[in-house]
Amino acid sequence: MTKEISTSMIDTFSDKVRSAAENKVMQDAIMKNGIKAATLNGDAVVSMNPVFSEEIETGKVTDQKQSGRCWMFAALNTFRHKFSDAFHIKDFELSQNYTLFWDKFEKANYFLESILNTAAEPLDGRLVSWLMDTPQQDGGQWDMLVAIIEKYGVVPKQAMPETFQSSRTPVLNQLLNARLREDAGILRVMSADGKSRDALEAVKTEMLGDIYRILAFSLGEPPKVFDFEYRDEDKKFHRDLGITPQEFFKKYIGLDLNDYVAVINAPTQDKPYKKTYTVQYLGTVVGGHKIKYLNVDMETLKSLAVSQIKANESVWFGCDVGQYSDNTQGIMDTSLFDFDAAFGTKFKMTKAERLDYKHSCLTHAMVLTGVNLVDGKPNRWKVENSWGEKWGTKGYFVMSDRWMDEYTYQVVINKKYLSDELKAAFEQEPIELKPWDPMGALAVMQ
Repeated sequence: MTKEISTSMIDTFSDKVRSAAENKVMQDAIMKNGIKAATLNGDAVVSMNPVFSEEIETGKVTDQKQSGRCWMFAALNTFRHKFSDAFHIKDFELSQNYTLFWDKFEKANYFLESILNTAAEPLDGRLVSWLMDTPQQDGGQWDMLVAIIEKYGVVPKQAMPETFQSSRTPVLNQLLNARLREDAGILRVMSADGKSRDALEAVKTEMLGDIYRILAFSLGEPPKVFDFEYRDEDKKFHRDLGITPQEFFKKYIGLDLNDYVAVINAPTQDKPYKKTYTVQYLGTVVGGHKIKYLNVDMETLKSLAVSQIKANESVWFGCDVGQYSDNTQGIMDTSLFDFDAAFGTKFKMTKAERLDYKHSCLTHAMVLTGVNLVDGKPNRWKVENSWGEKWGTKGYFVMSDRWMDEYTYQVVINKKYLSDELKAAFEQEPIELKPWDPMGALAVMQ
């Protein structure tokens, strides 16, 4: 039987709030200063000392500004760390605008192909509704950038610098999604009228021409070849003329991206450990590198990250950065705010429950560049963010190991650090997850 909220019920709740004098003090503190400031745990702040036993020298942090390109910045940052060590260039950056252009262009094609492949599905069904919700966006995953780089390579920032719109993407996204939703409607009507796939693909190609023009006007056209000139830290001048983006990646970054594995921790009942997973309708390049995760327990995930850091290689990782974090101080710790004591209630959901009940998922990607080990076990981690130097310690954050356990979902690890058992597990055919599964979440935090 339905029972509405009654006056007596409200009176009971109000009496409980007013019954203790300390409640009034907490109420006033929160109303004046906000929840986080009023509940900040000073002991937690002190314990998050930005000093680490294992640390990679990485230099000045980058700034994604008003865009959701964190996953892209994080991946390119791992590449530039390697480049800077090898070629002795301080604060070198790869062009995030270059990868942004091709990511958006490929996402547009991926969306339109998905529309053609689901033309028989009802418009108000869950799948088509999910596709229409966000035709393309800034967010992404490691494997999506791998697909872009394998096809288009990379360029230095000087070859395709930032533009007004690359650093402020909301208006661009609004226009692209308006164009793509309209195009989706056209393609669905044509399909319903019995047009051949060849005819649909011809119209789709024209539609992509519109997308390319919007991107070219907003971001500039990506270079096909460019000249690379730089002076290293020893003041020696270097010049490389007429190099392509693919040649640049091979020559100056020199990584085989197929050596890297996306390792996740998803402790939900539907995802057994030591199995691989992919997500339906999640990708960037049609026919390109596919999303594939290896699910492991958290201790294994952390030990892999420690091994890679100790070998002087930074680690791309995805997490839910908005949980128990303070951006100004650059701290992420489950003890940072004492919400339980302040409100007289307990927040007890497990990591699995937070995933199952949509309270948490991967929202942001950053780079692990250090770890503090005590008796061989981590107690805090150094994090390179991409929000500029005004946050944290010149852009670097400190993450407690407790926070790592609860809110980190993915790391990217070189296969050489995996055990033989995990290598064999990764070679399994992936289990397909639904498009709306929490492991299909994209890192998009601005």
